Amino acid sequence: MCGIVGYLGHRQADELIIKGLERLEYRGYDSAGIAIINGSLTVHKKAGKVKALRKLIKNTDTSGTVGIGHTRWATHGEPNDTNAHPHTGENSRLALVHNGIIENYAVLKNALIAEGHSFLSDTDTEVLVHLIEQIQQEGNLSLEEAVRLALTRVEGAYAIAVIDRENPDIMVGARKASPLVVGIGKDEFFIGSDASPFLDSTKKVVYLDDNQVASISLKNGLQIRNTDNEEQPPFIQELDMQIEALEKEGYDHFMLKEIYEQPKTILDAMRGRINSKDSRVALRGIEEYANRFVRADRIIIVACGTSYHSGLIGEYLIEDLARIPVEVEYASEFRYRNPILSERDIVIALSQSGETADTMAALELAQRKGAMIYGIVNSVGSSIARLTDAGSYIHAGPEIGVASTKAFTGQVTVLSLLALTLARKLSTISNTYFQRLVSELELIPGKVEEALKANDHIKYIAGEIKDHHNALYLGRGYNFPVALEGALKLKEISYIHAEGYPAAEMKHGPIALIDENMPVIVVATNKSAYEKIVSNVQEVIARKGRVIAVVNQGEEAISNIADHVIEIPDTEEPFSPLLSVIPLQLLSYHIAVELGRNVDQPRNLAKSVTVE
Repeated sequence: MCGIVGYLGHRQADELIIKGLERLEYRGYDSAGIAIINGSLTVHKKAGKVKALRKLIKNTDTSGTVGIGHTRWATHGEPNDTNAHPHTGENSRLALVHNGIIENYAVLKNALIAEGHSFLSDTDTEVLVHLIEQIQQEGNLSLEEAVRLALTRVEGAYAIAVIDRENPDIMVGARKASPLVVGIGKDEFFIGSDASPFLDSTKKVVYLDDNQVASISLKNGLQIRNTDNEEQPPFIQELDMQIEALEKEGYDHFMLKEIYEQPKTILDAMRGRINSKDSRVALRGIEEYANRFVRADRIIIVACGTSYHSGLIGEYLIEDLARIPVEVEYASEFRYRNPILSERDIVIALSQSGETADTMAALELAQRKGAMIYGIVNSVGSSIARLTDAGSYIHAGPEIGVASTKAFTGQVTVLSLLALTLARKLSTISNTYFQRLVSELELIPGKVEEALKANDHIKYIAGEIKDHHNALYLGRGYNFPVALEGALKLKEISYIHAEGYPAAEMKHGPIALIDENMPVIVVATNKSAYEKIVSNVQEVIARKGRVIAVVNQGEEAISNIADHVIEIPDTEEPFSPLLSVIPLQLLSYHIAVELGRNVDQPRNLAKSVTVE
């Protein structure tokens, strides 16, 4: 959630850090700050956006070649200048930035107060830097050793970066249950919550694992030990990512850019995994564990937010095509309800970032109980990717907009490939139907491109309904999760209350809400329940509801009675979510723009939820 940036080298650190913080704005935050060492330790921090921090330091001397920066998403203490990071110790020798939650901070704080420490903020982070500084001074220890010993007394989650006024050539980073990556340049080092802050300077990175402490020194390079003081050789990776992926490239918002990238990202998710000419579908992540999948009693999908909706579509796909029982769980609930798991279960985790705290915890629980764990993530080298037994990347590239779009369709694409792979191995569908599905899936990127051509029409519809305070989304079968996702998108970025329902459930409560002030968005592309959906639309119209219908090209019955119609290309029903979600993404985007919302950084939200 919070964003960490650090630099140690030969260049001026301030601008590198500020630019890095700007690249981390997508993570969501409410304040920003920077600490620089240049003989003395100077700290500047400000509630609000990074541009407010820029303004604050504009006429200030922030020269220096070592520093740390932070964007904070408030957990302990309200968003204000005092609670913003970095925080310093009792003697202002150390500065620290932190992502995560120190669960036993109150106990530690009381003990430090008893020893004469005073605190300025309401944060758990300030407690940690006081603790490190005290341990360092009492034992006359190196910064690395003081950090390591302090972390043995800490309970909770953290990614931290620490600098020392008395040792300006050293920076220390550490992580537990929150991501942290070290960038290795030529005579310089970077540290970040992810690699985006320094991607234009180096692509050589080391992802820290849980309980690792990294000592970064211009003299001694990068050295890693765990909190048990055991040396850990760094594993250096070369990133395959272009800086252009982090830019808007002419679009008004990252969200719009990412919506329009979906023909390419869906194709990238399939690349090398599907070939209709020889009717081949192969996910390498499955091959080694094929027997576990084939013999599985059930598959449990755990996820949060938009990924949960992808998981619901995965449930339809796997049960429909492969005939394996599937359960979909919110990761935050699954981990706390003492679930029944065995070695014959497979737990699939869905996460764009690969760092979602609740999903990580759910996987660790499943692992302890002997279940096989499989990850479907976007971020290469992420914690979930490293924890799971096997998995598949969706290859969507960086997703900067907080409201997920291309990651959703990437996950659904990989789940489609997974279901087809299992169906083939289990012979649960005919060869003819399998070949038809494979051929159709290859056509989806082009059909998404066709669906995007309705953008101007959707923008017009957005202008017609933007002033309503509520909305209802309806769908059946494969499109019920799409209705949930459409409602979530509208809530996330426009702040309009919206709910998604199975269309048949409307009569069991929500129909009481329908009147002329209630837009009802109906996803009506299902062939299997078409007449039923027509009846549902008639029920809405009879109560003066305003119907916006997403239909297949050439559809007539609903098109003749709905207030607004958005047509998309026809496809096989299992793949309909990959097309029907496109107009819902565009509709939420244009409504939010019409209302003047901060589309890419909606209030109170963070891109990667790395705390519980």
